[in-house]
Amino acid sequence: MQPPHQLVGRIGRILRAASQSEPHGLTTTELATATELARPTAHRLLTALQAEGLVDRDAAGRWLLGPETFLLGNAAAKRYDVSDLARTSLRRLSEATAESAFFSARRGEETICLVREDGSFPIRSHVLHEGIRFPLGVASAGLVILAYLPEREVTTHLAEHDLCGKFGPDHAPGPLQERLVATRRTGWALNPGLIVEGSWGMAAAVFDADDRPQWALSLTGIERRFDPDRRPELGRLLLHEAHDLTRRIRRFRAQ
Repeated sequence: MQPPHQLVGRIGRILRAASQSEPHGLTTTELATATELARPTAHRLLTALQAEGLVDRDAAGRWLLGPETFLLGNAAAKRYDVSDLARTSLRRLSEATAESAFFSARRGEETICLVREDGSFPIRSHVLHEGIRFPLGVASAGLVILAYLPEREVTTHLAEHDLCGKFGPDHAPGPLQERLVATRRTGWALNPGLIVEGSWGMAAAVFDADDRPQWALSLTGIERRFDPDRRPELGRLLLHEAHDLTRRIRRFRAQ
């Protein structure tokens, strides 16, 4: 019998993979590949989760999140969801810059994009969307959150995750450490098209009551919209809204 923590870990990977596939879903084989599980193991777990309402299967045989996840999410939202507070900041950022603005949250070793507000500029970046996840250190939101974690946590994270293997040589520990230093110097993080060529992003961290970076506000767009002359102004706007959102979240959590 597999240890309980291993079983829970596998279930967590399945649910996360299903959440990222919404609203189209994944086949059993696709889910097995995404979670690095054997197909029979994935199918057995999916069937058990379906019986509990945590996943569902459509007529085409694709797996999606089930109705029970909606009920659980609504119950947890009262404690954890600060997305509504972030929408005000995103709206101001998108109106001031014409770029698309995003709110992401830290979930363990990853960031997940929760809310998007499109700007008026007609050409947009499609790297980020609601539900997408990246490891800490990847994309501007993941970079700025990692930059403000204690150094020992940064060192452990880089030692345990092969970001270079999946996201390219710019995510090797050396180049990544250089970007972390630059982020701490300016206060905001820059992603110069490292995930999709020509798609740039900038982000500022939002902190909880213990001064830990738990969220990020970011702007994304095409490269020429993030030229060196414009970055200081975009950074100033991001830092202003991140500071304001930090204060509002702390008040909300203190109630």
